Amino acid sequence: MMALIDAYLPWLGDLLSLGGNILALILFMAFVLWTLLCERLYFLYVVYPQHARNAIKLWNARRDKTSWFAHQYRDHLRHRISAELNKHYSMIGTIIKVCPLLGLLGTVAGMLEIFDALAATGSNNPRSMASGVSKATVSTLAGMVVAIFGLLIGKFAERRAIAERDRLEARFSFIAERPGA
Repeated sequence: MMALIDAYLPWLGDLLSLGGNILALILFMAFVLWTLLCERLYFLYVVYPQHARNAIKLWNARRDKTSWFAHQYRDHLRHRISAELNKHYSMIGTIIKVCPLLGLLGTVAGMLEIFDALAATGSNNPRSMASGVSKATVSTLAGMVVAIFGLLIGKFAERRAIAERDRLEARFSFIAERPGA
């Protein structure tokens, strides 16, 4: 696996050797996070507008709009789209919260490596401690960077989803209150 990474992405192999196994886990979490964020942004800007138009068309095509069944159908349309808008945000939030903790775990692992180097050499030789210091700082940095950028984009997408949900609720309320609808 490392030979494949070194052949196609040499900078990634160097980065993984600096940060250790915890950094590989942080990078995997970053990949999952950005996959979920890209899916949410794609949904909000490409898929959702079509779903909303289709729901409004379904409601407008309905003849009976005043009965209890009609109101239940309208609520079903709203809730189905609202559930799609809210999908994956809890997973995104969890990953954002876990990444700094993984960075902290990398810091602890790096510090343990420093103490092992001190115990093995019996002195405070900087060259023997460099690997541990590298693992401690790189994993902490990676965890924080993933969390900060994930938080910014995640909150942007979540706020957009809330605004779209509120807009859809208002649109369906307007349809329901319109005379002759």
